[in-house]
Amino acid sequence: MKGTLEDNASSLLTLIGGSNNIISMGHCLTRLRLVLHDEKRINIQELESNDLVKGCFNANGQFQIIIGPGLVDKVYEEISRQRGNTPVPSQKPPEKRGNLLQQLIKNLADIFIPVLPAIVASGLLLGLNNILVNPGLFFDDPLIKHYPSWQGVSGIINLIANTSFLFLPALIGWSAVKKFGGNPVLGIVLGLLLIHPDLMSAQQFSKTPDQVQYWSIMGLELKKVAYQGQVITVLLCAWLLARTERLLARVVPDMVQVIIVAPVTLLVTGFAAFLVIGPLTMLLGNGMTGSILWLFDVAPGLAGGVFAAILSPLVVTGMHHLFLGVNLQMIGTLGYTTLWPIQVMASLAQGMGAMTIFFLVRNKKMQGVAAIAAVSAWLGVTEPAIFGVNLRYRFPFMAAMFGAGIAGSIVASYQVKAPSIGISGLPGFLSVFTEHWTIYFVAMGTSLLCTGLFTLLLSRTRWFRQALSPGEAG
Repeated sequence: MKGTLEDNASSLLTLIGGSNNIISMGHCLTRLRLVLHDEKRINIQELESNDLVKGCFNANGQFQIIIGPGLVDKVYEEISRQRGNTPVPSQKPPEKRGNLLQQLIKNLADIFIPVLPAIVASGLLLGLNNILVNPGLFFDDPLIKHYPSWQGVSGIINLIANTSFLFLPALIGWSAVKKFGGNPVLGIVLGLLLIHPDLMSAQQFSKTPDQVQYWSIMGLELKKVAYQGQVITVLLCAWLLARTERLLARVVPDMVQVIIVAPVTLLVTGFAAFLVIGPLTMLLGNGMTGSILWLFDVAPGLAGGVFAAILSPLVVTGMHHLFLGVNLQMIGTLGYTTLWPIQVMASLAQGMGAMTIFFLVRNKKMQGVAAIAAVSAWLGVTEPAIFGVNLRYRFPFMAAMFGAGIAGSIVASYQVKAPSIGISGLPGFLSVFTEHWTIYFVAMGTSLLCTGLFTLLLSRTRWFRQALSPGEAG
């Protein structure tokens, strides 16, 4: 990086129109997310030349600047510090809300992104533990049988890895209630309530429904069933909790709020959860899972190929966040997911598209961006590759869709399953059941090879050759 972080952040702030042009600012794993007064004040050309910037685009009413994983946190903190020295207008226009689908996608992203590090870490640790406990990898027996001293290590890794998935409703409850404007601590209590050990687990209920116990309340019989892995249940309950808490806070006198608002809020939400929301959303979640399984059973190759091919365009729109909830729902219901292994193919393909551009162009800055973006995609973060490189040239993005589609078809045809989700890209195999590793490595190689080949071929066509300017083409 040519300049210091402070200098580049200051330049970036100036190029987006200054601090006074910012209505609100946030960030995800790779991007700054800005809501601005006037996007015409942005100097796009100079902004993309900033050493910190890998690309920028507008989506869902936000101007998003790709910085990269890790560095985006430092840039956000530095810009926030520099903004603190500049007066911000007291009158702020309302944020652009967008249509209902855009609002839904944005809300899901805001809910899942804060808990994503815990989920990814747990998935990665589960994958590492699979190497220790699954037979057939190095010996006929599990590795820890030949090295008993590793049994304790395996036990601790497994405990840590399972914690995020075991208490997932509490994590989602905290994040969702915070997003909906309620007390996030009550969101944690809500999540723990839904998986209380006095309740029969959802997995056990599916096996022995006749053994479930009931609460008898004024003639109503409520099942004592927990909702592990039921993402939709937690989200709707979190929304109800936040709305109830805010309503009570408006009508209850200040002096008695501390003894009324929280207890009544939890009572209302708890009764609604076990009476209406839980049973209905469990039916909905099971129906959604069954529909996906039916589709992949009827035409697995076609379903897997189409899903892998369209995933990258879904990332562009932000709709890919919907599938995080679907994956978690499938894991909670079935104990595995068939979608996550397919999604990894798209990450590999976008990374290969960016790396091929590295060899096709002569521009040093673009080569640097392409190399960093490719590595980022191969470690599961595809936005720098998609927005910083592949969409700019168009043909590598299309080639990645083709390559991912072929690989996704292979993954689905062999019914590859993953008991967890973790880091996508090259480490993605760690989330897959070990008996599927051989075919999965074949699919990963197919995604890389086909994407690289398609990118090279498309770059030589007259339709896309012009995308490489004379100063860039190799």
